[in-house]
Amino acid sequence: MKTVPRNVHVVTQDQAAGVADLPEEVSLRLADIAGVAREGLLAMSVAAGMAVMQAMFEAEITAATGPKGRHNSERAAVRHGTGKGSVTLGGRRVEVTRPRARTVDGHEVPLDSYAQFAADDLLGQVVLERMLAGVATRRHARIAEPIGTDVLEGASSTGRSAVSRRFIRETETALAELLARDLSEQDIKVLMLDGEHMAGRCVIVALAITADGSKLPVGLWDGATENKTVVRSMLADLVSRGLSAEDGLLVVIDGAKALRAAVNEVFGGLAAVQRCTLHKRRNVADHLPDKEKAWVDAKLVKAFNHPDPELGLRNAKHLASLLDKAHPGAASSLREGLEEMFTVARLGIDGRLAKTLVTSNPVESMISIARTTNRNVTRWRDGHMVLRWTAAGMLNAERSFRRIKGYKHMPQLVAALHRHAHPATTDHTETVGAVA
Repeated sequence: MKTVPRNVHVVTQDQAAGVADLPEEVSLRLADIAGVAREGLLAMSVAAGMAVMQAMFEAEITAATGPKGRHNSERAAVRHGTGKGSVTLGGRRVEVTRPRARTVDGHEVPLDSYAQFAADDLLGQVVLERMLAGVATRRHARIAEPIGTDVLEGASSTGRSAVSRRFIRETETALAELLARDLSEQDIKVLMLDGEHMAGRCVIVALAITADGSKLPVGLWDGATENKTVVRSMLADLVSRGLSAEDGLLVVIDGAKALRAAVNEVFGGLAAVQRCTLHKRRNVADHLPDKEKAWVDAKLVKAFNHPDPELGLRNAKHLASLLDKAHPGAASSLREGLEEMFTVARLGIDGRLAKTLVTSNPVESMISIARTTNRNVTRWRDGHMVLRWTAAGMLNAERSFRRIKGYKHMPQLVAALHRHAHPATTDHTETVGAVA
């Protein structure tokens, strides 16, 4: 005796007859979709989506011209055959046939649904994402999603040249967006500057940190070196877009003299300058033999992290005097800009926030991500190409940004910067620990 398992639906003869009585057009569509199923679920989904899209075209044309085959003397438009077109699908363009209609006075009736599916924006975004992920232009067709053999036969915009053109357009948009950002609405309290050497050029990069600890790429400038003129031009551009130091601004730099001179020229005494302690340690170590590096670096770390900035500065100066005779180059490197190694500490900032602000790690991390995006470039054509790629990488890095470590103490930094910019308004200072 055979039994029917539970939860198994048995199709009756009446139900089977109902399926067979479906309209011919619907039955053909279902047959097409079922035929693609053997190529995979995604290909079958694409076939179903293409059928739905054609139904949307037909519904819009019917709304404009009335039901097909019915005479209507008051209709405003009439059907006008079909036309070939293409829509964006999975990082490629695929051919479609769309119905057409004309108004009674001879003008083409636009299909809003076709315009949405044919929009090129999504394709450009797909190309940009793949290029930033390291996919070479010649490999885009290989990694594209399977959409079915029939649909794939008419696909285009996957060739190397087409991908390259779209990427250029997208990166030009990214560069324009970065260089036109309005900073007047951003409460920027920290500005980090660093240089990236690429293709024989030096790109100056600026990262801003707002009062709530959020990071924001704001500047990008091209030059042969980190000279004062280049940096001053970029800072002037930031000011023209709304960056203000009137209520205090902390500028973190890697130690280059050109950066310091440009900051002083643009912001004057309103900006407090903190030089990166990591860069200082590396620069000093470069002047020392291997056997001397460990103990010198240990003393530098202890001096830079001393809770009393004045005592830490005194210890660093004492270390420089110890290096004078045996390693005068290291001593000279240590003394250069030494006072500005303790700016954050003098502002009364300590803890996790201080560790974040005494180095240029946040901007270097952003540059590192940007550098990763251009690893497939084998030939840099010009400076504009360098800027385009760098801007795209910076905006790509921005998507993974989190607030800086120690952001909860940003109100103390804001207050300290206000006191620095307006010393006449207060006659006392407080550390973060005291305020908290």
